[in-house]
Amino acid sequence: MVQPQITLISFGYFEESFLKDIGTAVGKELVLPVRIREGFIDLSEFYDPTRRQYNATRLLKEVDMVYGQEPDRTLGLFSVDLFIPILTYIFGQAILSGRTGVASHYRLNNERYGLPPDPFLLLSRFSKEAIHELGHTFGLVHCHNPLCVMRSGTYVEDIDQKEASFCAHCNELLATFIKTNHKPD
Repeated sequence: MVQPQITLISFGYFEESFLKDIGTAVGKELVLPVRIREGFIDLSEFYDPTRRQYNATRLLKEVDMVYGQEPDRTLGLFSVDLFIPILTYIFGQAILSGRTGVASHYRLNNERYGLPPDPFLLLSRFSKEAIHELGHTFGLVHCHNPLCVMRSGTYVEDIDQKEASFCAHCNELLATFIKTNHKPD
């Protein structure tokens, strides 16, 4: 197998500079090449009118089926409110040791919490969420280190408290996973 690359696919409108900054943060932390492209999914098929949210599990399956490519890791970037049946909302979801994840910045905006806009904080939060979900695709589970990007993030405050980087233990697991599963031809 060849070295994987990260593909970030925007579904919806994102500023080009915002996407580039997310790609830079992801590439820096995962030390893999990152490409950014646009995608299209008819989101109406994933909307749950009772919850007024979008089913992340179904979206994840669609992104995986249509856009997931081996050995790449693909992350669909959204701006809609995501849920899974057992939780009120989520920031993102990924297939553990798979090739695909999804993340949304819908609940990462300060405005959602009655605070003034902060584009730098939004970028920080979304970068952490992207790195976190991609970490899952490389086999990483939630970490107990409070600063590790793989720490679970139930609330936006959880995301603010952690860093945009893997702890030493998760970094070692990530390197081992890539070395073991993606050998050069």
